[in-house]
Amino acid sequence: MRPRAIASAAACALTLLLAVPAPASAAQGDFKYVYNDANGTQYGSLENPKSKTCITISQVADPDTTEPAFSPDNETDKSASVYLKPNCTGTPRFSLKAKSQLTSRVKFRSVKFS
Repeated sequence: MRPRAIASAAACALTLLLAVPAPASAAQGDFKYVYNDANGTQYGSLENPKSKTCITISQVADPDTTEPAFSPDNETDKSASVYLKPNCTGTPRFSLKAKSQLTSRVKFRSVKFS
């Protein structure tokens, strides 16, 4: 093979390596919460939730038909911001450090991990 062809092939291979996206990172651990439905008090959790991605709590996503979740318990290794509205809209209500929890007075419908 000629040197120019080798250099061109190497450049193409390097470009392909750099173009492959890195896997999405996730917070390691569980994020737990409490919510009420027609059957009473329920407990939910997110296992190893994605970082830097808004997660709307599905059981309380509709403000017209459900009350917000409460008592966030962040047992992950990342900090978490909780929002009163779905889709992490508006200003975060609170931020929880890794391995921390807040009281039942903290209401939320979505969460985002650092």
